[in-house]
Amino acid sequence: MVIAIDGPAGTGKSTVAGIIAKRLNITFLNSGSFYRGLTLAILEAGVDISDKNAVIEFCKKQDLGYVNSHLILNGVDVEDRLHEDAVSANASPVSAIPEVRHIVNDKLHAITKSLSIVCEGRDMTTVVFPDAEYKFYLDASIDVQAQRRFDQGVSNLSLEEIKAAIIKRDELDKNKVEGSLKIAPDATYIDTSDLTIENVCEIIISKIHQ
Repeated sequence: MVIAIDGPAGTGKSTVAGIIAKRLNITFLNSGSFYRGLTLAILEAGVDISDKNAVIEFCKKQDLGYVNSHLILNGVDVEDRLHEDAVSANASPVSAIPEVRHIVNDKLHAITKSLSIVCEGRDMTTVVFPDAEYKFYLDASIDVQAQRRFDQGVSNLSLEEIKAAIIKRDELDKNKVEGSLKIAPDATYIDTSDLTIENVCEIIISKIHQ
């Protein structure tokens, strides 16, 4: 079984997906972790992010694993580094490269061959798992998105800087050549602005158990 969740940053996707996975006793798969992990590796290796071919060749050589919902990069658990400001600032341009998306999507498909999963990202319902049994699109106002990301305490940016970064990132994500952020026609749309995490989880669980 595949439960796919899409939406912009700060809409509660990761938190909701993690809770749903626990309640249904299936694997939580965060697709963004794979792009963030590759971005971290690129930055640490000093690869020029603007050099598309260099980025592609570098990404091909990275070993990506996923254990207990933690990203394993070349044998090292890097989960606690995936939301560093430098990674957040560069993950979108890296993930916009079609060849990099193919690398990550191949890995996601390989993982899901033997597991039931809840996955979240930007194009889970439209590109990666278009045949998912259940599809959801979470949304929220930009002010709510920024406040939630600020409250996570993983960024050194101010609230206004986070808001500006999210607007820029969402604009990039909506205009990607491949894997752009959009609402699948058959996805259930949920505006989470005025909902608690528990409210959102209840809506999703009720849909699955219909």
